[in-house]
Parts: sequence; C-alpha cells; structure tokens
Amino acid sequence: MIDGSTRINTFITAFPLFCFFFYCVLGALPAGAMTEIRIGLIQLPGERPPNLSNLEVRPENEGAAGAEISITDNNTTGKFLNQAFSLAAIKLDIGADILAAYRELREKGVQYIVVDAPKADLLKLVDAAKDEPVLFFNSSAPDDDLRVGECHAFVFHIVPSRAMMTDALAQFLVKKQWRKWFLISGTREGDKAYAAALRNAAAKFGARIVEERSWDLGADTRRVAQAEVPHLTQGVTYDVIVVADEIGVFGEYLMYRTWDPRPVAGTQGLSPTTWHKTHEQWGAAQLQSRFFKRFKRSMTALDYQVWAPIRAVGEGASRTNSGDFDKIRAYLKSDDFELAGFKGVPMSFRKWNNQLRQPILLAHPASLVSASPQDGFLHKRSTLDTMGYDNTPDVCDLTK
Repeated sequence: MIDGSTRINTFITAFPLFCFFFYCVLGALPAGAMTEIRIGLIQLPGERPPNLSNLEVRPENEGAAGAEISITDNNTTGKFLNQAFSLAAIKLDIGADILAAYRELREKGVQYIVVDAPKADLLKLVDAAKDEPVLFFNSSAPDDDLRVGECHAFVFHIVPSRAMMTDALAQFLVKKQWRKWFLISGTREGDKAYAAALRNAAAKFGARIVEERSWDLGADTRRVAQAEVPHLTQGVTYDVIVVADEIGVFGEYLMYRTWDPRPVAGTQGLSPTTWHKTHEQWGAAQLQSRFFKRFKRSMTALDYQVWAPIRAVGEGASRTNSGDFDKIRAYLKSDDFELAGFKGVPMSFRKWNNQLRQPILLAHPASLVSASPQDGFLHKRSTLDTMGYDNTPDVCDLTK
C-alpha cells in the first residue's frame, strides 16, 4: 500500500516557500495581457445504473461539479501568471448528436475537451477531429481496447481501464491470500469485458477462478435474490466471489445471501475506484471539504475523473508559463509532467497509450479499505505500472 507520509511532510515544509514565491515575487510583477485558456466538457450519458431505492437520486451536476471546482483551482494559481481559465460545458440527452456539441465548442475556440461519454461516441469525436489542434480527455470509457489497439495520440485517458481496476483488486485479494475466485457475471457486453479483465488479472497475479456462473434471472432482482442467490452459489469451494455487473443489476444483492459466508468484490462489494467519499489521506480531506462546501454533496469518482484532466491542463499552462497549445500538449507527454491528485504519489501519463497512471482506491460503499498498488508488487519503472497494460509488443506505442 502506498505510503505518502514522506511526500506530505515535504509538501508541508515547502508550501510556505511556494506561497511566498507566488504572492511576493509573482505578485509584484507588472500586469500584462491575460491569456485565456478555454476548456470544454461534453457529457452524453450511456447506460446508467438503476437506483436501488426510489429515494436514491443521481446528482444532476455529477462530473460538471468536478469541472467547476477544477477551473477554480486553475484560476487560483493562474491569476499570478496572467492566465484565466474558463469552462464551456454541454450536457446532452441520450441519443443526441455529440458532433454538434463538438463543433459548438470548437467555434468557441476550445482546444481541450473532457469527454464523459461511451466509447462509440468518443470515437466519433476522434474521427471528426483528425488533423485539428485539439486534445480529448476520456473521463468515463474504461474499454481496454482504447489503450491496446485503438490508441490515439490526441486522446488522454483519465478513467482507468478495466485492466487497471481489476489488477488493483487482484493485488489486494492475492495479498489477503484469497486466491480462489468464484466469478459471477452479467450478460451485458460491459459485464463480459469486465469478466475478461478479471480472468486476466487472476492469471497475472497468481489467483485462480474455480467456478464461473452467469446471472440470467431477469431484472427484478430484489424479488428473486433471497431465494436464488443461495442456490446459485452453493456447491463451490472458494475464497471470494468476484462479480462483473457494471450497471448494478444484481451485484448488490449477492452480499449476505450466498450459501457460504464469503466476501464479495468487483463491480460491487469491495470495488476499485478512482475516488471515494471517505478518502481523506494525502491531503484529500481539503479537496473533499471544498467540494462539499460548494456543492452540498460528496465528490464522486466521475467528479474526480473530470476534475483531474482540467487540473492537468492547468498544470501544463503554469509549468510552461504559456497558453500555447503545442507547448501544453508536449508538457503533458513529457517526463516532467506530474499531477498532484491527492493519492500520495504524483500521477503522470503513460507514453505508450496516454493512460493516466494513478493509485486505485479499494472501497465498499461506506468505507475506504485500501489503495493499490499493494506493497510487494514491483515494477522496473513505477509500481503504478503493475496495474493495467504495460509497454509490451502487443500494446500500441504512441512514442513512435
């Protein structure tokens, strides 16, 4: 598990000097022309999880709230460099034309666009933007093939791939000596892809899937779960159930209903995520507090996955002291780029597929349990690269 104490102590020591530099040195510089950096957000919902209760409501501003607070963060430091960041957000209904939203943003001079949309819609943008000076930041499509065979030089992936998520979970389960997995998966394409990632993670880290079964009992899960889950899970010797149910049709109903008393992990139960409402280590408490004070709710993983790319652009602009698109793009892909993401270690982009390498939190709905990479899982470059696709011959290489 990541130990961020040394980095936090260094940050606390250096922070007064950082403030002195910005307020006393840069603050004394004569005012010049303000450089405006426009950032866009396109949100086009895909298939959404069902509400487990009629009282459970998905935040209307999910994702957009992360963008707003990130723009504020950028402007806090940007004003000392004569940089002003603005947000143009477009929220579409299911089935709307994402290309019309793209053209609207481009007409406004936007070159950095955060995309909260399924893979198919992201690829529509990619096709439309060829040879244009634009960067897309994928905040919600976890598809592995976008990092393996369909890589694009102007698409940066903020959301972890399914491989990263399941590798993070596998490290924890193996460290706990829960090596015998019982896989239960849904029938959607996303469920099948997540199940495939779990199989790969098991093989990668020395676990074993001892049984696989599919959930095909219909959508009225609350009615049938009490009787059907014990029947579905009996007759197998295993350490943990791993579940692949990306939109939450049945996964929540497995816990405490299995034939044998066993933990549940995967898309439900102990789940890998980029952010969690109980995460407070490594300075995260201050971001959580600012977010809650402003929006009167907790920050979600999607909020974080929209916050991070906007901060990355802000970091690029401040470090290069420029609003130039080519300079910022080059900095994001350079060895010098680091993003402080409140997870204990600096985050950066993998050069071969533009995936943001980052720690993965492991949590259940009410508590943070751990963070991967786990201690003891080593890598020649970065322990963060133990999760997801490494730079191997079968993975696309954007460095060429």
